[in-house]
Amino acid sequence: MRILLIGAGGVGDAVARIAARRSFFESLVVSDYDLARAERTVAAVRERHPDDERFRADRVDASSAEAVAEAVRRHGATHVLNAVDPRFVMPIFDGARQGGADYLDMAMSLSRPHPERPFTETGVKLGDEQLAQHDAYVAEGRLALVGIGVEPGLSDVFARYAVDHLFSHVTELGVRDGANLAVAGYDFAPGFSIWTTIEECLNPPVVYERDRGWYTLEPFSEPEVFDFPGGIGPVECVHVEHEEVLLMPRWLDADKVTFKYGLGNEFIEVLKALHKVGLDKTEPVSVKGVKVSPRDVVAACLPDPATLGDAMSGKTCAGLLVTGTGKDGQPRRVYLSHVVDNADSMRIDGAQCVVWQTALNPVVALELLASGVWKGTGVLGPEAFDAVPFLDLLASPDGYHSPWELNELEPEPSAP
Repeated sequence: MRILLIGAGGVGDAVARIAARRSFFESLVVSDYDLARAERTVAAVRERHPDDERFRADRVDASSAEAVAEAVRRHGATHVLNAVDPRFVMPIFDGARQGGADYLDMAMSLSRPHPERPFTETGVKLGDEQLAQHDAYVAEGRLALVGIGVEPGLSDVFARYAVDHLFSHVTELGVRDGANLAVAGYDFAPGFSIWTTIEECLNPPVVYERDRGWYTLEPFSEPEVFDFPGGIGPVECVHVEHEEVLLMPRWLDADKVTFKYGLGNEFIEVLKALHKVGLDKTEPVSVKGVKVSPRDVVAACLPDPATLGDAMSGKTCAGLLVTGTGKDGQPRRVYLSHVVDNADSMRIDGAQCVVWQTALNPVVALELLASGVWKGTGVLGPEAFDAVPFLDLLASPDGYHSPWELNELEPEPSAP
């Protein structure tokens, strides 16, 4: 396996650091529009693994499918891993296919809200542009494994595991994410790309119901307090647009699918303020004769998430709340989760926990693809594959030694 990694930001940098501990691939080219950033990642890997010659740096323009295809051919890449923000999904997706490589990403093609009824009906959904090419990928014998980060990604693997092994009927697959992270020296410092965060939090969130299909709500709808494990505790979660809701129902049988994120009141108020003054917009505006994107300005004013590790403390939790009927015919409610302490991810790979947790899962998936344990053609989500090999490799001391948990919760009381 020869991997072309596109994007050397926080997640891409963590991918390279994690992959360096494994032997399943022949080469990994770290590429970025900013060559110096790719070179810094390669240097950081070699500092920790001085005898590892598998890593190289290159410059690739992710906005150009032709440039991506040329890089695939130049490096003889068998797999392209997209680690940039979702603006660039389609050119990388198309470029990988043109170059003759399989494709993986952690975020899918962008949505476009319904032009007249954005808070009740879907328009173009997340991933629609990619999923439309499924038959073409099958015909060419190629695989595009989409949404294989942590959210989406690990949560989808959890969903497949729950449907196959824990439940005879699923009432709801509910992704619930939360954290208790703090960044010393900053009043506001998101641990993930603010560009992506604005996109998914301010777009109309999508919900799936078996009898209704996909529909939308207003941003930050239906707040609920969820008690997260690992010492994180209660966090208020709200609906957010996310790929799991669009992926899970395509392969798994459930009455309802939701995604709620523990943003916190301060974060929500900042996002609302950005929206109110138009700083969430992506269309360039003229500032003293210079065209700039307001959202790019916001991102430029905030610290790079990849640089926050030394100042960050606390834990982040990604997980799936599943309710329904267990294999024994009794009501069941479980939370499958993966908790990462920033102190641990910094010690192991020198990467802060939010980007590290996201980066871990595509590396696990690549190893399963390299070994042939996972195989397939078409445009597929993680839930299209057997969950057990993934979860075993993730947790095993001989694998990635990053345990996940299954917590049994009290079933919800029946309605009177």
